[in-house]
Amino acid sequence: MENTQNNSANNSAKFAFFYMLSLASLVFMSLAAGMIIFQIINKNIVDVLEQFRGSYSPDQLKFAISALIISAPIFYVAMSRIYKSLFSGELDKDSGVRKWLTYFILLVSSIVMIGWLIATINSFLDGELTGKFILKSITAIVIAAAIFTFYFYDIKRDAAVGERNKIISIYFYASLIAVIVVFAASLFFVESPQETRNRKLDNMVLDKFNQIDNAVNTYYQENKKLPGSLELLAEEFPYLTNEDLADAATGKKFGYKPGENNSYELCADFRTSSKGEENDAYNNFYKENWPHDAGYQCLRQKVIINKEGMELMPVR
Repeated sequence: MENTQNNSANNSAKFAFFYMLSLASLVFMSLAAGMIIFQIINKNIVDVLEQFRGSYSPDQLKFAISALIISAPIFYVAMSRIYKSLFSGELDKDSGVRKWLTYFILLVSSIVMIGWLIATINSFLDGELTGKFILKSITAIVIAAAIFTFYFYDIKRDAAVGERNKIISIYFYASLIAVIVVFAASLFFVESPQETRNRKLDNMVLDKFNQIDNAVNTYYQENKKLPGSLELLAEEFPYLTNEDLADAATGKKFGYKPGENNSYELCADFRTSSKGEENDAYNNFYKENWPHDAGYQCLRQKVIINKEGMELMPVR
């Protein structure tokens, strides 16, 4: 009798763990799948009104892919373990642990999905394109419907011991195929790790170009002419170091060409092209102010002539 009670307690703790693990992985998996689809929608339906919020974000896409890679296998392994135990009778279909935690999963999933739908509707009311709103709403509703109908059916079905339920199998394999399809689709839109590294290295170069640009503007306001070289500029302004005048990865010095009509060029080797790409707000700043192709490029800038009474301050 005592051994039976101990085994029952151990099983309750074990299956509580599997249900809670499946809940955590379900939340990550469903949100990750939704985020991937949302970013694919943002990538293909560009809204000029939403340059910063609601635009395509490669960082969000990478996070969603990472979450899906980790959470999906955990979810399916945990659920497989639960349903094998139901089939063998090790887990009672009417056990308190199963009923309480299934309804708890439904509660948490409901809260998450309600918040998701609220955010989607709020974006639409804030001016998001109707097409994007419809596609995102369909995505959220389909994911929510799949989760709720599966768990409601599972908790209400009559028999579990020794019975391989066809509907449960359909849900299981259909959702697995959907996750694989979403993951495969994401690979057509995400940058490779090497591409991401190259873009970030190029952005480091452009960060330094911004510092040099500020120094050139300040030098011109004080001396009414362009500096003869970047070395002269570094001597004039202590905040501009020799490291700021070269590519951090290669150590190659930037080129500088003073021109006519208060214009000049800064030159460097770029690993990627910023033209024709959709990035987040941070990268869009570079795309608009320092557009470049891959390879050795000289980017033209013009000194800003201040109005009387205004002062240019260097920014670092």
